[in-house]
Amino acid sequence: MEQKGSPLGAPGQVQETARAVQTMFARVAPRYDFLNHLLSARLDVQWRRAAAVQLRPILERPGSVAADVCCGTGDLTFALARFSAGRVLGADFCHPMLVIARAKRAGATGGSAQRAGFIEADTLSLPLRDNALDLVSAAFGFRNLADYGRGLSEMHRVLRPGGVIAILEFSRVQWPVVGPLFRFYFRRVLPLVGTLISRVPGAYQYLPESVARFPDQESLARSLREAGFAKVRYRNFFGGVAALHWGEKNAQGRQVS
Repeated sequence: MEQKGSPLGAPGQVQETARAVQTMFARVAPRYDFLNHLLSARLDVQWRRAAAVQLRPILERPGSVAADVCCGTGDLTFALARFSAGRVLGADFCHPMLVIARAKRAGATGGSAQRAGFIEADTLSLPLRDNALDLVSAAFGFRNLADYGRGLSEMHRVLRPGGVIAILEFSRVQWPVVGPLFRFYFRRVLPLVGTLISRVPGAYQYLPESVARFPDQESLARSLREAGFAKVRYRNFFGGVAALHWGEKNAQGRQVS
Protein backbone atom coordinates (compact mmCIF):
# COMPACT_ATOMS: atom_id res chain seq x y z
CA MET A 1 0.00 0.00 0.00
CA GLU A 2 1.35 3.45 -0.89
CA GLN A 3 1.98 5.76 2.04
CA LYS A 4 -1.44 7.13 2.75
CA GLY A 5 -3.31 7.95 5.92
CA SER A 6 -5.59 10.32 7.76
CA PRO A 7 -6.26 13.62 5.94
CA LEU A 8 -5.29 15.49 9.10
CA GLY A 9 -1.69 15.22 7.96
CA ALA A 10 0.53 15.01 4.90
CA PRO A 11 2.58 12.00 3.74
CA GLY A 12 5.74 11.71 5.79
CA GLN A 13 4.30 13.60 8.78
CA VAL A 14 3.35 10.52 10.74
CA GLN A 15 3.98 11.89 14.23
CA GLU A 16 2.27 15.21 13.54
CA THR A 17 -0.74 13.47 12.01
CA ALA A 18 -0.98 11.06 14.93
CA ARG A 19 -0.95 13.92 17.44
CA ALA A 20 -3.68 15.75 15.53
CA VAL A 21 -5.88 12.63 15.45
CA GLN A 22 -5.23 11.99 19.14
CA THR A 23 -6.17 15.56 20.06
CA MET A 24 -9.34 15.56 17.95
CA PHE A 25 -10.66 12.32 19.42
CA ALA A 26 -9.84 13.43 22.94
CA ARG A 27 -12.07 16.47 22.37
CA VAL A 28 -15.04 14.49 21.03
CA ALA A 29 -14.75 11.60 23.53
CA PRO A 30 -17.52 12.79 25.90
CA ARG A 31 -20.16 12.69 23.13
CA TYR A 32 -18.53 10.07 20.91
CA ASP A 33 -20.80 7.09 21.66
CA PHE A 34 -23.99 9.14 21.64
CA LEU A 35 -23.18 10.69 18.27
CA ASN A 36 -22.07 7.38 16.73
CA HIS A 37 -25.39 5.79 17.58
CA LEU A 38 -27.48 8.84 16.68
CA LEU A 39 -25.86 9.65 13.35
CA SER A 40 -25.90 6.02 12.19
CA ALA A 41 -29.40 5.28 13.53
CA ARG A 42 -27.65 2.61 15.64
CA LEU A 43 -26.51 0.74 12.53
CA ASP A 44 -22.99 0.94 13.92
CA VAL A 45 -24.10 -1.30 16.79
CA GLN A 46 -25.51 -3.86 14.36
CA TRP A 47 -22.37 -3.78 12.20
CA ARG A 48 -20.07 -4.41 15.16
CA ARG A 49 -22.28 -7.26 16.32
CA ALA A 50 -22.26 -8.77 12.83
CA ALA A 51 -18.48 -8.51 12.71
CA ALA A 52 -18.20 -10.32 16.05
CA VAL A 53 -20.49 -13.09 14.82
CA GLN A 54 -18.37 -13.45 11.67
CA LEU A 55 -15.27 -13.83 13.86
CA ARG A 56 -16.90 -16.10 16.42
CA PRO A 57 -15.15 -19.32 15.29
CA ILE A 58 -11.74 -17.79 16.04
CA LEU A 59 -12.84 -16.26 19.33
CA GLU A 60 -14.37 -19.50 20.60
CA ARG A 61 -11.09 -21.39 20.37
CA PRO A 62 -9.93 -22.25 23.92
CA GLY A 63 -7.27 -19.81 25.03
CA SER A 64 -7.66 -17.53 22.01
CA VAL A 65 -5.98 -14.14 22.20
CA ALA A 66 -7.40 -11.19 20.26
CA ALA A 67 -6.53 -7.50 20.06
CA ASP A 68 -8.98 -4.82 18.97
CA VAL A 69 -6.80 -1.91 17.88
CA CYS A 70 -7.99 1.69 17.49
CA CYS A 71 -10.63 0.48 19.95
CA GLY A 72 -11.94 3.89 21.02
CA THR A 73 -14.53 3.43 23.74
CA GLY A 74 -14.43 -0.34 23.35
CA ASP A 75 -17.70 -1.22 21.62
CA LEU A 76 -16.15 -3.81 19.27
CA THR A 77 -13.87 -5.05 22.06
CA PHE A 78 -16.91 -5.89 24.18
CA ALA A 79 -18.76 -7.43 21.21
CA LEU A 80 -15.80 -9.75 20.60
CA ALA A 81 -15.50 -10.59 24.30
CA ARG A 82 -19.05 -11.97 24.31
CA PHE A 83 -17.84 -14.88 22.17
CA SER A 84 -14.32 -15.23 23.51
CA ALA A 85 -13.06 -18.37 25.20
CA GLY A 86 -9.82 -16.55 25.94
CA ARG A 87 -8.87 -12.88 26.14
CA VAL A 88 -9.63 -9.74 24.14
CA LEU A 89 -7.36 -6.73 24.47
CA GLY A 90 -8.52 -3.27 23.40
CA ALA A 91 -5.76 -0.85 22.40
CA ASP A 92 -5.97 2.86 21.63
CA PHE A 93 -3.64 5.85 21.97
CA CYS A 94 -6.36 8.30 23.00
CA HIS A 95 -6.50 8.31 26.81
CA PRO A 96 -9.98 9.91 27.22
CA MET A 97 -11.47 7.20 24.99
CA LEU A 98 -9.90 4.49 27.15
CA VAL A 99 -11.23 6.13 30.32
CA ILE A 100 -14.74 5.63 28.91
CA ALA A 101 -13.99 2.07 27.81
CA ARG A 102 -12.70 1.13 31.24
CA ALA A 103 -15.73 2.73 32.90
CA LYS A 104 -18.00 0.61 30.70
CA ARG A 105 -16.12 -2.51 31.75
CA ALA A 106 -16.37 -1.57 35.43
CA GLY A 107 -20.11 -0.97 35.12
CA ALA A 108 -20.93 -4.05 33.07
CA THR A 109 -23.08 -6.72 34.66
CA GLY A 110 -22.30 -9.55 32.22
CA GLY A 111 -19.29 -11.77 32.80
CA SER A 112 -18.11 -11.43 29.21
CA ALA A 113 -16.96 -7.84 29.78
CA GLN A 114 -14.39 -9.11 32.25
CA ARG A 115 -12.67 -10.96 29.41
CA ALA A 116 -11.84 -7.56 27.92
CA GLY A 117 -8.88 -5.48 29.00
CA PHE A 118 -7.51 -2.17 27.72
CA ILE A 119 -4.08 -0.70 27.13
CA GLU A 120 -2.93 2.69 25.88
CA ALA A 121 -0.98 1.96 22.70
CA ASP A 122 -0.40 3.23 19.18
CA THR A 123 -1.49 0.82 16.45
CA LEU A 124 1.61 1.79 14.44
CA SER A 125 3.82 0.52 17.26
CA LEU A 126 2.03 -2.11 19.31
CA PRO A 127 3.67 -3.32 22.56
CA LEU A 128 3.03 -6.95 21.58
CA ARG A 129 5.48 -9.64 20.57
CA ASP A 130 5.62 -11.14 17.09
CA ASN A 131 3.16 -13.94 16.25
CA ALA A 132 1.20 -13.40 19.48
CA LEU A 133 -2.45 -13.18 18.39
CA ASP A 134 -5.17 -15.33 16.89
CA LEU A 135 -7.12 -12.24 15.81
CA VAL A 136 -6.47 -8.54 15.33
CA SER A 137 -9.38 -6.24 14.53
CA ALA A 138 -10.23 -2.59 14.01
CA ALA A 139 -13.66 -0.96 13.73
CA PHE A 140 -14.01 2.56 12.31
CA GLY A 141 -10.52 3.42 13.54
CA PHE A 142 -8.08 2.09 10.96
CA ARG A 143 -9.12 4.97 8.68
CA ASN A 144 -7.60 7.41 11.18
CA LEU A 145 -4.08 5.97 11.11
CA ALA A 146 -1.33 8.26 9.89
CA ASP A 147 0.03 5.50 7.63
CA TYR A 148 -2.29 2.70 6.45
CA GLY A 149 0.51 0.53 5.08
CA ARG A 150 2.46 0.70 8.31
CA GLY A 151 -0.71 -0.17 10.21
CA LEU A 152 -1.26 -3.31 8.12
CA SER A 153 2.38 -4.29 8.56
CA GLU A 154 2.13 -3.98 12.33
CA MET A 155 -1.11 -5.95 12.45
CA HIS A 156 0.54 -8.63 10.29
CA ARG A 157 3.53 -8.77 12.65
CA VAL A 158 1.54 -9.50 15.82
CA LEU A 159 -0.61 -12.24 14.25
CA ARG A 160 0.31 -15.88 14.41
CA PRO A 161 0.61 -17.72 11.09
CA GLY A 162 -2.99 -18.57 10.22
CA GLY A 163 -4.28 -15.75 12.44
CA VAL A 164 -7.04 -13.49 11.17
CA ILE A 165 -7.15 -9.75 10.51
CA ALA A 166 -10.55 -8.02 10.42
CA ILE A 167 -11.20 -4.38 9.50
CA LEU A 168 -14.69 -2.89 9.75
CA GLU A 169 -14.70 0.50 8.10
CA PHE A 170 -16.76 2.96 6.09
CA SER A 171 -16.51 2.22 2.38
CA ARG A 172 -18.11 3.03 -0.98
CA VAL A 173 -21.88 2.82 -1.36
CA GLN A 174 -22.78 0.54 -4.26
CA TRP A 175 -26.58 0.81 -4.25
CA PRO A 176 -27.43 3.28 -7.06
CA VAL A 177 -30.41 4.93 -5.36
CA VAL A 178 -29.03 4.99 -1.83
CA GLY A 179 -25.62 6.29 -2.89
CA PRO A 180 -26.52 9.92 -3.75
CA LEU A 181 -28.87 10.23 -0.76
CA PHE A 182 -26.27 8.87 1.63
CA ARG A 183 -23.53 11.10 0.24
CA PHE A 184 -25.74 14.17 0.72
CA TYR A 185 -26.47 13.15 4.30
CA PHE A 186 -22.85 12.24 5.02
CA ARG A 187 -21.32 15.39 3.55
CA ARG A 188 -23.96 17.99 4.41
CA VAL A 189 -26.21 16.92 7.29
CA LEU A 190 -23.93 14.78 9.46
CA PRO A 191 -21.18 17.42 9.93
CA LEU A 192 -23.76 20.03 10.99
CA VAL A 193 -25.48 17.78 13.52
CA GLY A 194 -22.18 16.39 14.81
CA THR A 195 -20.70 19.85 15.31
CA LEU A 196 -23.86 21.18 16.99
CA ILE A 197 -23.98 18.35 19.53
CA SER A 198 -20.27 17.80 20.13
CA ARG A 199 -19.43 21.53 20.09
CA VAL A 200 -16.10 20.59 18.52
CA PRO A 201 -15.58 22.50 15.25
CA GLY A 202 -14.11 20.46 12.41
CA ALA A 203 -14.30 17.01 13.97
CA TYR A 204 -17.41 15.90 12.09
CA GLN A 205 -16.31 17.53 8.87
CA TYR A 206 -13.25 15.32 9.17
CA LEU A 207 -15.43 12.18 9.04
CA PRO A 208 -16.59 12.48 5.40
CA GLU A 209 -13.16 13.75 4.38
CA SER A 210 -11.44 10.73 5.90
CA VAL A 211 -13.93 8.32 4.31
CA ALA A 212 -13.44 9.91 0.88
CA ARG A 213 -9.69 9.40 1.24
CA PHE A 214 -9.95 5.80 2.43
CA PRO A 215 -9.56 2.92 -0.08
CA ASP A 216 -12.73 1.38 -1.50
CA GLN A 217 -13.61 -2.29 -1.01
CA GLU A 218 -11.45 -3.73 -3.80
CA SER A 219 -8.52 -1.41 -3.09
CA LEU A 220 -8.43 -2.34 0.59
CA ALA A 221 -8.69 -6.04 -0.28
CA ARG A 222 -5.72 -5.63 -2.63
CA SER A 223 -3.72 -3.83 0.06
CA LEU A 224 -4.39 -6.64 2.51
CA ARG A 225 -3.03 -9.17 0.01
CA GLU A 226 0.03 -7.01 -0.62
CA ALA A 227 0.62 -6.82 3.14
CA GLY A 228 0.84 -10.60 3.42
CA PHE A 229 -2.74 -11.76 3.97
CA ALA A 230 -4.39 -14.62 2.11
CA LYS A 231 -8.03 -15.68 1.67
CA VAL A 232 -9.04 -12.01 1.75
CA ARG A 233 -12.78 -11.40 1.56
CA TYR A 234 -15.17 -8.63 2.39
CA ARG A 235 -18.83 -8.19 3.25
CA ASN A 236 -20.80 -5.03 2.58
CA PHE A 237 -23.26 -3.56 5.05
CA PHE A 238 -26.13 -1.35 3.88
CA GLY A 239 -25.01 -1.44 0.27
CA GLY A 240 -21.41 -0.57 1.07
CA VAL A 241 -21.85 2.25 3.58
CA ALA A 242 -19.56 0.06 5.66
CA ALA A 243 -17.64 -3.11 4.84
CA LEU A 244 -15.97 -5.83 6.87
CA HIS A 245 -12.72 -7.11 5.37
CA TRP A 246 -10.96 -10.18 6.72
CA GLY A 247 -8.08 -12.42 5.77
CA GLU A 248 -5.47 -14.79 7.17
CA LYS A 249 -1.77 -14.40 7.74
CA ASN A 250 -0.32 -17.07 5.48
CA ALA A 251 0.79 -20.21 7.27
CA GLN A 252 4.50 -19.61 6.65
CA GLY A 253 4.23 -16.10 8.13
CA ARG A 254 5.79 -14.60 5.00
CA GLN A 255 4.28 -11.89 2.87
CA VAL A 256 2.56 -12.98 -0.33
CA SER A 257 2.13 -11.10 -3.54
